[in-house]
Amino acid sequence: MAERERRTELTRRAVLGGALAAGAGFAIGRPTAAAAAQNALLDHTATVANTAVKNAVTYDKYSLFLNGKRLFVWSGEFHPFRLPAPNLWPDILQKMKASGFNAVCAYFNWSYHSPAPGEYDFTGVRDMDRFLDLAAETGLYVLARPGPYINAEVNAGGFPGWLTTVKGQARFDSAGYLQAADEWYTAINQVIARHQVTDGGGTVLLYQIENEYSSYVTSSDGQNYMGHLLAKARADGITVPAYHNDKGRDGEWVPGSFPGSGSNYLYAFDGYPSPTSTPPDWGYYGSGGSTGGATASPGTPGFEAEFGGGWFDPWGDAPWGGQGYAYEREQAGPAYERRFYLTSIANGIKIHNTYMVFGGTSWGWLPAPVVYTSYDYGAAISEARQLTGKAAAFKQIGYFLQAVPDVTKLDPAAPVTLSNSALTSYHLANPDTGTELYLIRNDHTTAQSCTFGLGAYTVPRSGPLTVAARDAKLVLANHPLGGAKLVYTTSHLMTTAPGLAVLTAPAGDRGEIALHYPERISVTGSSVTSTYDSTTGDTLITYTHDGLATATVTPENGAELTLLIADDDTAATIWRGDLPGGEAVIVAGPALLRTAERAGAVLKLTGDTAGPAKLRIWPPEGVRETFWNGRPVPASGTVAGPPAVTLPALSEWRYADENPESAPGFDDTGWTPATSGLYVDDYGFHYGDVWYRGTWTGAPGGQVSIAYSGGTIGCVQAWLDGAYLGFSQLPVPSSSQSTTAWWSATAAFDVPSAAQGGGKHVLAVLARTMSHQEDGGSNDAFKAGLGLSGVTFPGAPSAPSPQWKITGAKPGADPVRGPLAAGGLYGERHGWHLPGFNDSAWRKVTLPHSSAHPGVAWYRTGFTLDVPAGVDASVGLSISDDKSKQYRALIFLNGWNVGQYVNDVGPQTTFVLPNGLLDPAGANTLALAVTGASACDLGAVTLVNLGTAARG
Repeated sequence: MAERERRTELTRRAVLGGALAAGAGFAIGRPTAAAAAQNALLDHTATVANTAVKNAVTYDKYSLFLNGKRLFVWSGEFHPFRLPAPNLWPDILQKMKASGFNAVCAYFNWSYHSPAPGEYDFTGVRDMDRFLDLAAETGLYVLARPGPYINAEVNAGGFPGWLTTVKGQARFDSAGYLQAADEWYTAINQVIARHQVTDGGGTVLLYQIENEYSSYVTSSDGQNYMGHLLAKARADGITVPAYHNDKGRDGEWVPGSFPGSGSNYLYAFDGYPSPTSTPPDWGYYGSGGSTGGATASPGTPGFEAEFGGGWFDPWGDAPWGGQGYAYEREQAGPAYERRFYLTSIANGIKIHNTYMVFGGTSWGWLPAPVVYTSYDYGAAISEARQLTGKAAAFKQIGYFLQAVPDVTKLDPAAPVTLSNSALTSYHLANPDTGTELYLIRNDHTTAQSCTFGLGAYTVPRSGPLTVAARDAKLVLANHPLGGAKLVYTTSHLMTTAPGLAVLTAPAGDRGEIALHYPERISVTGSSVTSTYDSTTGDTLITYTHDGLATATVTPENGAELTLLIADDDTAATIWRGDLPGGEAVIVAGPALLRTAERAGAVLKLTGDTAGPAKLRIWPPEGVRETFWNGRPVPASGTVAGPPAVTLPALSEWRYADENPESAPGFDDTGWTPATSGLYVDDYGFHYGDVWYRGTWTGAPGGQVSIAYSGGTIGCVQAWLDGAYLGFSQLPVPSSSQSTTAWWSATAAFDVPSAAQGGGKHVLAVLARTMSHQEDGGSNDAFKAGLGLSGVTFPGAPSAPSPQWKITGAKPGADPVRGPLAAGGLYGERHGWHLPGFNDSAWRKVTLPHSSAHPGVAWYRTGFTLDVPAGVDASVGLSISDDKSKQYRALIFLNGWNVGQYVNDVGPQTTFVLPNGLLDPAGANTLALAVTGASACDLGAVTLVNLGTAARG
């Protein structure tokens, strides 16, 4: 087992075991546009008269059926809570759709919606009705994942902070927990149920219960728990098929293994193989049986609920040597996608979800201890919402799956013998239609070539088939194409439209396509050569993939077929837009095609350009006029890129020292007495910084010893009678510790001689615990004590017994941004992070700035953006400084905690400022709360452009 896969089995997803004003209200209905789009999507996959008709989702061993028509689900993961700007959700969903996906998989995060027991918020940035409507409008099915536990590298695995004090073991058949979980299910299922495919209300296709639940599988407690969740979902009106994701390939929770799972229930599994490993066979060609992946449930479709689309990165980035997510994106790049995902398809997987396609941001106190702010994940769509080369590879596969529906029913066919034994081959066929797939895979670090027998031919006939290092090629054969039979093609059939086919391969590759018509054909095109075989009636067309070339196939009787022959780089700018009635438009040249609409002879397209682009359009028959982003364009012409976007310098800063809580005379009368230990959750302080103040009378001795626990790089600072004692930080993980979530330490601070005498003393401690660990082991790990576990005074003449008080961020402290945005610093409790705060009395400074003040200090500035209308600019904030300085900064944009910078740990130095939280055409406020081990310095802070596009 490869290193990543082995690490995954133990720890992956199971560690330890809007808008500026948050505008919209609770959605209770579906807009007409969403209903129309949902109907169009169903029409694309099944015969549906209207959305009022019950839409049956069934399945056999091969695939899902929607109203009797087979459906291949090509899905990607996107968490709306990791992009708390609903105005940007359509951007991600449209990019997913354009990149070949027909489904989006989404966790729904309990803690994101529930600040306290009985309180649930689905408004503003938490409006999940809006998210599900947008998915339907975009034409995407939804795989809904409400937990209750989600893991996801989020704080407490998605459990709300208040659940830490609820009696009864979580993820177990215990009354207290089940009561709380039922409360969540009632709230979220009310939303999900009204968006299901089955009642025509939306495009929710599948529903997951729990998440990688590998505990108590053979016990009645575990079985009753799973049965309870499924029964609750059904009682709440969930009628689509349900599933659970086995975190390995252990055959756990297959249909019939717990009450209620005998029907309308699917088995699914997760897998995160290392990109440097050999692609695993988790289906037809694997080990078989209960641990073989899809073979654990032979009566249901092969279902990979999570297949690695990247990997998460820990604080310090030891595994990747400080290179960050760019390293992971390269390692799990397009070649990885072709090798691994096509291998899964060859193994009979018909429901495939990639985790992640857009990772987004673990802003505020959302991240679990094992990750920092960015959750970019090395995904196909970067954290800054930019399509990467990985998206192009997804598109090639996704478009193919839509163009060749026969892949929904495949069986292993007769093995083929390759002329080069260094290559691996798979051969599959549809038993009903005879369509064949040949996957040729190269697992070596150098390119390999081969030929092989295909029917009467040795393929290729114009020279060997070359497969690049650690890559794969898919050969389609015996399949209808236009009015012909595609005998085979060594190029990748990316997509088709009436009278059109797109063929792709790496630049410089020789390609060939053999077509059989009932009569002789003519082939025209300056870059192709054709040969007619009178014996077979086949015509062989050969070419080299270089840019974009066209060839026209004209039969004596019948419609023409145009071949668009592209290299992979060019194919990245080729897009398919689906229109009602099975029509489609093919567009080449722009950075993105978002939408396509037809009104009679008029075609309206919207999309993006990152620079001037040559636009070529192949419209459906009858179109006479085409518009691009509202302007008329010819079928072949040039469209402009975006104007330059100028970002202002951040030059006018205000500075103020903070932490008055450390002073002995500070008024803490409103603080909560800590009468039952010092762990923060016991007093309702679940997120962010927490202050302690302990008072006593008597000599403290020469040392204070503070025991504390928390997540990775959590820290404490202490003051005695106002004198600073020092700073202590939990470890930065090594590569082997990258998934170690929980740490404990004891900080020993020397007491200044002036404070060692008798009398009244005040010990003030600021604790940043980072976050709760996850609960992948179903052992209540998320309830582990956060904060101080004990304070002692070694050498004191008589042991002091301080009376403790504690304060932090209470639930409901920020109803607009939610509990995960609020922390307990003095500045946060008094609004220093908010746009309207008056900082005119603060001292003016320039950056970089040095400060002798230990503890906490604040820096604030304002800036105005003027991004032109019709331009989408992704803006980031970059911090740079001498890495030997030990400080960290919470970054607040217009009151939102968008991330945490840790200067001496890293690796993250640039933070995305998403539009919606950022006003791209108005005034914005930045506030940085710096916590320094010995000084609250701050390096250079600049705005950076992370990507700009002109769009409609």
